[in-house]
Amino acid sequence: MNASDTSPLTGIHHVALIASDYARSKDFYTRVLGLRVIAENYRAARDSWKLDLALPDGSQLELFSFPGAPPRPSRPEAQGLRHLAFRVHLLEPMIERLAAAGVACEPIRVDAYTGRRFTFFADPDHLPLELYEIPADAG
Repeated sequence: MNASDTSPLTGIHHVALIASDYARSKDFYTRVLGLRVIAENYRAARDSWKLDLALPDGSQLELFSFPGAPPRPSRPEAQGLRHLAFRVHLLEPMIERLAAAGVACEPIRVDAYTGRRFTFFADPDHLPLELYEIPADAG
């Protein structure tokens, strides 16, 4: 396949996360971030929960619990997934929502290449999450 070919990929279906405390992370992603539950299943053979969460664009987050899962190395940054970014139309309402839930955000920065505003925060397991602003009228 060369650069002029179209990719058969049509988007991201889901991102999977493993929580150290399933109930705490479920609360964070549903109540604090406002994601809708699609399905929740306990998998007895693995002693593991799997929670499917919907984002408005049709993509999903899968939240898992696995007994004894090691913590994710975060600082210094490790190879692999660096962070997960959520698209928002306006940063301030989501920053206020996070602050009301006791979640701190970094100061707003501007992407030097796109001119778009963004900020970072962390989930209960210190997974770096980003809010990336793309106004509704930004075709």
